Amino acid sequence: MEAAQVLDLFRSSRALLEGHFQLSSGRHSNQYFQCALLLAEPKHAETMAREVASKLRVAPELVIGPALGAVVWSQEVARVLGTRAFFSERVDGAMALRRGFEIAPGEKLLIVEDVLTTGGSVREVLALVKKLGGVPIGVASIINRSGRVNPFEAEGLPFTALAAVEAFSWDPAECPLCKSGTHGPAIKPGSRPGAVSKA
Repeated sequence: MEAAQVLDLFRSSRALLEGHFQLSSGRHSNQYFQCALLLAEPKHAETMAREVASKLRVAPELVIGPALGAVVWSQEVARVLGTRAFFSERVDGAMALRRGFEIAPGEKLLIVEDVLTTGGSVREVLALVKKLGGVPIGVASIINRSGRVNPFEAEGLPFTALAAVEAFSWDPAECPLCKSGTHGPAIKPGSRPGAVSKA
């Protein structure tokens, strides 16, 4: 599956939004990928997961992703790979494992994210996995908005994405959409609390 076909699936699922948005990183953008709408179609979720699995150069024993965005995605990728699927959650602002999830010492993990922009959430999961004795062996996402081929090269991890997108994002203080005043306040359609940014 080519990147253009992935983006066509987003468009046909009405999962590629245009406007003025606050990303989960806090940055502002003129585009938002609402993966929940794409993954709401099981056939699309399975197609994406099979594509990611076919591109992996690693063999994980467990797949994990940050809640809430990667809960369904981690489940789909794990199902295709034949592994278990976990998700991490924020507890008092920090990533943690709950619900009886346990990582065995030395267990090899693939960390997944639906849309990767700064990679901040993935790095939090990386730190959590290492703290619990797991061994991260790769990162995979549906969309790569980071502007880098492998945002985790410094960590020595392979990275797989189905589509790289040249996306514009700005620090709220420098956002031209905020400055123009013609687009209204930034909408936060993602999973973290807070609906609107006044920046």
